[in-house]
Amino acid sequence: MTKKRKCKYCRQPFEPIAFLQKNCFDPECVMEWIQETKEKNWKRKKAKLKAELMTVQDYIKIAQQVFNKYIRLRDQGQNCISCNKPIKAGNCDAGHLWSAGGHANIRFNEFNVNGQCSRPCNKDLSGDVNNYRIGFIEKYGSDKLAEIDLIAKISRKYSVDELKEIISVYKAKVKNIENNLKI
Repeated sequence: MTKKRKCKYCRQPFEPIAFLQKNCFDPECVMEWIQETKEKNWKRKKAKLKAELMTVQDYIKIAQQVFNKYIRLRDQGQNCISCNKPIKAGNCDAGHLWSAGGHANIRFNEFNVNGQCSRPCNKDLSGDVNNYRIGFIEKYGSDKLAEIDLIAKISRKYSVDELKEIISVYKAKVKNIENNLKI
């Protein structure tokens, strides 16, 4: 004899016939179970279809968001690369030395992207490139600047697999920083 359980839907006690049975055989409970199962299956199917329909541009957008979040967390508490003033909380952008749109090869390069104050440097002064370059040399040196300038001139197209890898790497880095901040 099996132990009585409460139905997941009507909360009435019942004797299960199968080991993992969670609901009684009341028609209303069965209909709820069927509806719930259909919804779960549809959500799984919809997620799979959505993933199949994603384009390279969709993955680039996601990768850019995750990468920029990592840069903001990495450079939190540091000074702006352009104006060298402390960045106020919530005012940090991931500023690119070489723009992400025009220089795909260097879009996800951690040296190319640094913490920059949203206003005025990144948004009002369009990245304040001249002062960014000065700040970059102070932070990394002129040899690194020459290397970045050379890499930026090479064209590149990302595959979906490369972008998925970038997304997973930077999600892990973000999670690591967030976990360290909690300690």
